[in-house]
Amino acid sequence: MSSAETTTPTPSRPRPVRPLPLAGVLRLNNPSDIWFKPATSVVVSAAVPNLTLLALGRLDLAMYTMAGSLCALYAHNLPYAARARALAWVVLGMLASLAAALLAASLTSSAAVLVAVGALLAAAQKTLCDATRIGPPGHLILTFISSASLFAPQHLGQIPGHLALTAGAGAVAWLVGMAPALVRPHGPERRATARALNAAATYVSAEGGARERARAGAAAAVHAAWQSLLATGGRGAARRALERLVVRAEVALAAPADADPALLRDWAAGLSGTGPVPRVNHAHANEVDDEVLGVEAELAFGKPPLWRRLAPGSPLLPVALRTAVGCALAGYGSLALGIGRPYWALVTAASLYQANVTLTWNRTVQRVAGNLAGVLVFAAVVPLAHVGQIFVVLFCLLFSFGAEAFISRNYWLGSVCVTPMALLITEFARTQEAGELITDRVVDTLVGALLGIVAAVIVTNRRAADHIELALEATDRAREAAERTLGAPRPEPGALEAARRRLAAALVELRAADDTAAGEWWQRALPEERVVTAEQAGHRTLAATVRRATLRTVQNPENPENADEHRGGTDARENTRA
Repeated sequence: MSSAETTTPTPSRPRPVRPLPLAGVLRLNNPSDIWFKPATSVVVSAAVPNLTLLALGRLDLAMYTMAGSLCALYAHNLPYAARARALAWVVLGMLASLAAALLAASLTSSAAVLVAVGALLAAAQKTLCDATRIGPPGHLILTFISSASLFAPQHLGQIPGHLALTAGAGAVAWLVGMAPALVRPHGPERRATARALNAAATYVSAEGGARERARAGAAAAVHAAWQSLLATGGRGAARRALERLVVRAEVALAAPADADPALLRDWAAGLSGTGPVPRVNHAHANEVDDEVLGVEAELAFGKPPLWRRLAPGSPLLPVALRTAVGCALAGYGSLALGIGRPYWALVTAASLYQANVTLTWNRTVQRVAGNLAGVLVFAAVVPLAHVGQIFVVLFCLLFSFGAEAFISRNYWLGSVCVTPMALLITEFARTQEAGELITDRVVDTLVGALLGIVAAVIVTNRRAADHIELALEATDRAREAAERTLGAPRPEPGALEAARRRLAAALVELRAADDTAAGEWWQRALPEERVVTAEQAGHRTLAATVRRATLRTVQNPENPENADEHRGGTDARENTRA
């Protein structure tokens, strides 16, 4: 009988309404380790077309080039082979969104119809970005551009030229995003590996309840590192060296008592810069080759197609419905108040929606605080911006850099820069009265935040609990498959490692599903004890598979003196399965 079957969990009591936190929502975190990459990329990508338009006296067209330039914010965590594809899709997605918005704006002047179109576009953008897991800044940039374009005067004959400007700026953004590959071609994989090593070191060093939390984070970091390495394409010497380090991080998770956190951190530190990848004991080379054989065997099955992630029953669909309803409510609420820029309220609502109600509430507080502080910053700089258009361009570049520099510390801090930048973009076409802009922005922020959070509460997401059940079933299947492979006297090459990778991925998905449902309202009782039991059993099986892979190295005929150690490892594995 497996360990998952030895415990009969007691049912969890439902918590239909969970408390919405205030403490800590605005607390600053450590900055992202790559914050400077999107920050500098967007500045360079925007400077080239904006300064060109300024020299030509056509800064009124800068909104369309900004649409392409902002694509430079995406995919900085991906290896360059995968980044090239992802950035191309982002640019195409931006062009499709902008084309839909411009077409709607040219066909109707009805604000009610345009708000409905904006809400549907926001929901589609949110769903596709979540399904493809493109990462920050997600759908928000697409929604900002398409919503603003809906309310810009437009004629059918102008659309091709405006889209051409976006495509040209998008091409510049693609080149800027890919340029670091010339200097540090394996930078993203090195950073992912360093994160895995540091997370493993944190787990090894942790004690008590903190160790359990650190284990989930370390498992996710190791899984992400493998995904990064597999996305690189060819398997050269640099990738093989990184693979060995990821395996050492995985071994540390399996046997934390035998791991040296200082050594793991030293290896992670050695991955910064462009120096050689730190080397580990070459005695583990066969272990790594089998590990990667298993990972690549799993990869051969392919990822689930996009349509399956969007099929009926997908946990993404309730969030898409929330986005559509919330954006529509916000837009119509702004129209009811007579505000001339309902797209600001719509974008505010679109920015709120996270995986569950609790996270959406956190984002609401952060958005309101950041926007209110941001309008004060705008009030301070707008007199100088009105001196000349060159100052408008320079301030936009400065605030775009600041937004990416600060947003990883906390969303509200990044919004302090995003808000004046968005207000200044409206100055590209013509100088506007600052007091009216500030009033409209404050009112639209409050309307969008209030109606957006209302939509998050009233549009229930009971599928979050269903997703836990599916994740539990997938984890149990993956664990049982790993245990069957573990029990085979001589499993096929790569079979044990493929089973381990599937189990590791299932555990990551289970933890994500449980975290999502834990912050959702109007849920039935969550199987919390079953989740804990499944995670404990799954991590024990993972540890056993890692030990077996490690012991295979010392079991080879050139090391007969290690036979007793191998027998001890087999006994440990059997105890784990009992």
